[in-house]
Amino acid sequence: MSHSKSRSSRYEHSVPWFWPLSPVIEMEEAGLHMFQDNLRYLDEAETIEAPPPPEWATPNRILLDLDTMHLRDFSTATAASTSVPTLVDAPYAGHSSTISDYARHQSLVETLKAAGLERVVVTDWKSATDDMRNFDIDKYLAEINVAVDELGGRVNLIGLCQGGWMSAMFASRFPEKVQCLVLAGAPIDTDAGDGPIKKIAHEMPLSFYEEMIAVGSGRMLGRFMLAGWKNMHPDVQYAGKFVDLYKHIEDKCYIKRTEQFERWYENPIDLPGRYYLQAIQLLFKENQFARGEFIGLGHKLSLRAIECPLYLLAGDADDITTKEQVFAAEKLVGTPPSKIERKLVPGGHIGLFMGSRTLAEAWPEIARWIAANGN
Repeated sequence: MSHSKSRSSRYEHSVPWFWPLSPVIEMEEAGLHMFQDNLRYLDEAETIEAPPPPEWATPNRILLDLDTMHLRDFSTATAASTSVPTLVDAPYAGHSSTISDYARHQSLVETLKAAGLERVVVTDWKSATDDMRNFDIDKYLAEINVAVDELGGRVNLIGLCQGGWMSAMFASRFPEKVQCLVLAGAPIDTDAGDGPIKKIAHEMPLSFYEEMIAVGSGRMLGRFMLAGWKNMHPDVQYAGKFVDLYKHIEDKCYIKRTEQFERWYENPIDLPGRYYLQAIQLLFKENQFARGEFIGLGHKLSLRAIECPLYLLAGDADDITTKEQVFAAEKLVGTPPSKIERKLVPGGHIGLFMGSRTLAEAWPEIARWIAANGN
């Protein structure tokens, strides 16, 4: 089969729901222009359906190579080794940690550094291999502890999404190691609010998740989770984005933004099955952490043990982690009310970590708050 024929065959099956090419195109100037647009569309549609993996936008070095993560150091060369480092605990919920350093001029790491935090480090979580299938929450807590000790034994901790509840667990287990804590889009009280994730967690039996993990030979495959996220907004993910792509096929800025996002979104990572089932059963079904019943590294974890300065960030349109699940932490921790800040910003979940407006308006303020409370 020739290359051109093979490529045509891929196009016929890769773009869902509609086909933009007219059966007959008049080969006049307007018709040729339309034909060229459609060819560009087909190339772009294939690119956003199977893009290359995401990359880190800011120069960094790997400080540690652990079983669960690469610890990436973004610190400036002139950073004082005596200053308390800021550790960003990136989400580990099916997508790459690069969301914390999404793109040049649209990066949380870049924003934090520009606002004056010179020592910035990020957890780069590894996709689960077969050898990792039995890793549990304790394994991840233990390796965060190794990372913190490597950084000097005390950090300013920023937890994003799943990294938020994991960071809160760490701060509950080792309160003396956390100078100040930022929780962004973090589900702390999973029974709070009335979001779709809460509904799904309570309505779907655990056996449903166990069956998916069995199919993944002990892992929750990223492609399963990606399908779940897409099915929350099927009109957008299965048709809308292709319609928009066709409408903007001559807009180079739009194409660049779309390719950037799809590199992150369409390259999911796998999670250990044991870890995933613990999160579903113990955190989202039984809400053990918020109730003070979760056992982490041999201790029953109490949010009351967190007494450090706390900053809570939520999105007003976040349907992954509702604002109620984030702000509930205010009443559960031991931090005095005078040392708690909370901010509600426009937009949804992912925008909390890489949205241009939130990066420009909210995160510089948070960085200054860390600088004031974190040393």
